[in-house]
Amino acid sequence: MIEIVHRHHHALEAAGHRLHAEHLIPPCAATGPTLVFLHEGLGSIGQWRGFPEQLCAQTGLPGLMYERWGYGRSELLVGPRPKDYLQREAWDTLPEVLETCGVAEPPILFGHSDGGSIALLFAAAYPERTGAVISEAAHVFVDEKCLIGIRRARDAYRQGNLREGLRRYHGDNTDAMFRGWCDTWLRPDYRDWNMEAELPRVVCPVLVIQGEDDEYGTRAQVDAITAGVAGPTERLWLPGCGHIPHHQARKTVLAAAGRFIAGACANIGP
Repeated sequence: MIEIVHRHHHALEAAGHRLHAEHLIPPCAATGPTLVFLHEGLGSIGQWRGFPEQLCAQTGLPGLMYERWGYGRSELLVGPRPKDYLQREAWDTLPEVLETCGVAEPPILFGHSDGGSIALLFAAAYPERTGAVISEAAHVFVDEKCLIGIRRARDAYRQGNLREGLRRYHGDNTDAMFRGWCDTWLRPDYRDWNMEAELPRVVCPVLVIQGEDDEYGTRAQVDAITAGVAGPTERLWLPGCGHIPHHQARKTVLAAAGRFIAGACANIGP
């Protein structure tokens, strides 16, 4: 299934930085919104491991993936990330990416972890430009379990195994990328970061996916999202699953996402 989806690579400029993007075109493309995939805080296009291609092939919808500033083949991150880096990605960078890539119809955003937070922030700021959101393992506030998970990741990075694994995807960006994620979340001034006040402005349908054994998050994040947004919500709670449901429970996530997308497209209409 993955091989039949055509991938088109290109570079683009957004919010003053050079980014790497890929368009996904299924062989029998349906009329409908673009699926936009927003990677995690240590992620890249390659680390999706074919999931976007599978979902595009399953739904017949085109897809767009891109690597944010400091990730993968995008421009090297310089300096520490600001406290509002997720808001900047959602409110400044993502709109430019969509415009540059020709995504005119309100897309369906599939965001993982940091990408899920960005998707929700975009939907809050641009309700008329958002078809639906699939939020997977997103954070809307900082909790202690997240910080414990990041400290463990920092230890693994220092020991070398995690660093070498990430270098396969991020190359020369690896060290700056990891510090930009780890150091930001562990800064004392970041502890009070919270985006719950933005959620009532999310009026589109939202599917919230969370693994019960997520190393970085808890059910409280899911509860906050579903209670906070104004639009209709669905939950997919996955026992025995960690922080990456689209890998660890791929069949279940594909099925649930496919049903949700079909319903969202029906509501959007032609």
